[in-house]
Amino acid sequence: MGNLNFTKGHGTGNDFVLFADPDGLQELTAEQIRAVCDRKFGVGADGVIRAVRSANLPDGAAALAEDDHAEWFMDYSNADGSVSEMCGNGIRVFTRYLLDNGLTTLNPGDTLAIGTRAGVRDVQRNATGYQADLGRWRLDGGEPLVRVKNLPIARPGLGINVGNPHVVVALADDDELDSADLTFIPQLDPEPADGANVELVVPLEPLVVNGVGRIRMRVHERGSGETLSCGTGAVAAALATRHWAGAGAPNQWRVEVPGGVLGVRMFPTEDGEHVSLSGPAELVFDGVLALG
Repeated sequence: MGNLNFTKGHGTGNDFVLFADPDGLQELTAEQIRAVCDRKFGVGADGVIRAVRSANLPDGAAALAEDDHAEWFMDYSNADGSVSEMCGNGIRVFTRYLLDNGLTTLNPGDTLAIGTRAGVRDVQRNATGYQADLGRWRLDGGEPLVRVKNLPIARPGLGINVGNPHVVVALADDDELDSADLTFIPQLDPEPADGANVELVVPLEPLVVNGVGRIRMRVHERGSGETLSCGTGAVAAALATRHWAGAGAPNQWRVEVPGGVLGVRMFPTEDGEHVSLSGPAELVFDGVLALG
């Protein structure tokens, strides 16, 4: 296939290899994606993001039908080569990549529509970097039991879908959170058909300060393993904690992940409650990689 001109970027330590393929002519195989993401023999990343014009990708047709302003499609793959519906940190880094490479513009106060396999997502600039409206969310039903290495008993999880599937587990304290071994894949019973990201959550004390909820989180992402951050996972964790806290719980949350801090906000719209994710997006370096 020749050379791949790429950019390495991250959002709170959740890192990606990004490349531009406007015409949709340079699709990587799963094997190539695994090689690129390998941290010892490749560039190293939690996933690969291809920037394709929606008109030049079969999955982009649905995005354009939803919003004809969604010129660009975020074609995201996990580190194991599997395709993912959405990535909350990734969409912010993707937006930064498009802007820095002159592929689009985003003026203060304006909104950029991005196509994803979970639907069109709107991104704006904000004080911490970028804010993405991740749309409507839903409870996925049931409370699967979650077994995590180094935690003595299985815990009930709460299934939440924010465009991709999550199971959120509440832990007793920081010691439990820190001792969990997420190098092993958590076991879910029953196992969701498409798998799920698993978030382990501990509330901070006090839970709410100045109207903002506060939690700590670690995550095991399907197809990538434990990552320093997961944007949609932070959203799911905040939604689950609000659900458990009950009436009076805030609609704004500060989520501490190993790679930094993310902001989550729930807000009403005409088509139901939406949830947004905000945080930084950094581009680290550019490179050229010879593809086998």
